[in-house]
Amino acid sequence: MKKIECVIMDWAGTTIDYGCFAPVSAFIESFRMIGINVTAAEARKPMGLTKIDHIRALFEMESINSAFRQKYGRNYTEKDVESRYAEFQRLLFATLKEYTGPISNVIETIDILRQRGIKIGSTTGYTKKMMEVVVPEASSKGYKPDNYVTSDDLPAGRPYPYMIYKNMCDLGVPSRFSVLKYGDTISDIKEGINAGVWSVGVILGSNELGLTEEEVKALSPEELKQRMDDVRKRMYAAGAHYVVNSIDELPDLIECINARMENEF
Repeated sequence: MKKIECVIMDWAGTTIDYGCFAPVSAFIESFRMIGINVTAAEARKPMGLTKIDHIRALFEMESINSAFRQKYGRNYTEKDVESRYAEFQRLLFATLKEYTGPISNVIETIDILRQRGIKIGSTTGYTKKMMEVVVPEASSKGYKPDNYVTSDDLPAGRPYPYMIYKNMCDLGVPSRFSVLKYGDTISDIKEGINAGVWSVGVILGSNELGLTEEEVKALSPEELKQRMDDVRKRMYAAGAHYVVNSIDELPDLIECINARMENEF
């Protein structure tokens, strides 16, 4: 019988850094330093890509591209991308340790999954050097997956499937049907779909929702529901098989997926 044997999780906005705030401010500030205003919504849109691809995606946005041409009288070049990426890294590394706290119920839910024999892998848009900061800090706070993969030595990062395949190799998971990818961005959803695994999105704490815990609590129930529904629609439109509100729904969802596979395969 096929069943879920491995859950591959994203990091910022999924398991740590509620709201995925560490990269957002660094992206905004790196562009501000060359006189280009980037909104939080714009900074969040490509989230989940490798960070240099994220910079490229920002430059390609019409509003940012137009502002750059107007200010500098030319189109951006790869040198501009590399310059903003270098500044982004400097800004990110200055504060990265502060954004490594586990999101509520992550540690408890992973304990439940492990008790059921499920392996915990992970992928990320961060580089290996960034993860050398994140991993020990998150571990000291109680979050430690069985494996993590960056795109440094692979053909590409998200939305390509290579980090998922590397997790499967590292963890000895033989079938894609036994893998569930869990993340908070559209790139996460597409990564799972492109790998041919179960792709599940999460709303609360996500980059897509883009709110702190305090902001979530301050919203009226009606406003929060509307914003969550908007995220849910975007994730399903991107191809998600399922979307959950929070990670504590994951164990029951996995049981449903297992039952579905038992009946369909």
